[in-house]
Amino acid sequence: MDIRKHNEEAWDKQVREESVWTVPVTPQQVARARGGSWSVLLTPSRPVPESWFPEFPGLKGCRILGLAAGGGQQGPIFAAAGATVTVFDNSHGQLGQDRLVAERENLQLQTVAGDMTDLSCFADSSFDLVFHPVSNCFIPDPQQVWQEAYRVLRPGGLFLSGIMNPDYYIFDFAVAEKEGLLKVRHPLPYSDIANLNASELATQTEAGEPLEFSHTMDTQIGQMLLAGFQITGFYEDRYEEEIGDTVSKFIPVCFAIQARKPG
Repeated sequence: MDIRKHNEEAWDKQVREESVWTVPVTPQQVARARGGSWSVLLTPSRPVPESWFPEFPGLKGCRILGLAAGGGQQGPIFAAAGATVTVFDNSHGQLGQDRLVAERENLQLQTVAGDMTDLSCFADSSFDLVFHPVSNCFIPDPQQVWQEAYRVLRPGGLFLSGIMNPDYYIFDFAVAEKEGLLKVRHPLPYSDIANLNASELATQTEAGEPLEFSHTMDTQIGQMLLAGFQITGFYEDRYEEEIGDTVSKFIPVCFAIQARKPG
């Protein structure tokens, strides 16, 4: 199975169906960002602390790469706040949401389609900040993401990343959704391809749902450190109640990481 192609098409489908992760920001949010009042999400519901971003002059002139960050949610806010923004995503539909907001609000930003593990279209030290919302759960191995993000950041640059709590994936999702119960089912690390039975996997792929993969903390944190990053900030997050996620009622489902490239 071509995982990258499947997930590209799955996220294009999410855009058509107006998934919560594909709905672009409003004109009011853009106007506030232009006035200096803005916030963005790395994880489902907790805004990234202002202290995690560059200090004075803030985002003005800051070269930002939105890595696997299409959807018209963060990139346009950064652009309205004065940053030079490039949004990189596997889904043409998601990138279309960023272009939609840019055209609607007369914002300057660049969109580039590609695999988050391959940033070869960007030179070394091209960016001051890489913003990477929860998305590496859609690739089998994030190690190359950390290495590429490190390479394209300038010395002293910031890497802000959201990741899934690997424990999220030990549960039987069907039972959690139907009965609201948490039943341990899957060994970790989890993979839709390896852990679902043939019927379940066929149902998921035929429905056009993205394929997901969990990653150990050794792969997430350990490999990030091996890539050269210094971790300087961390927090937990949960889904908002209206999303109705059973697991989130009991444990944090996502983590946010602030890291820095030394220099």
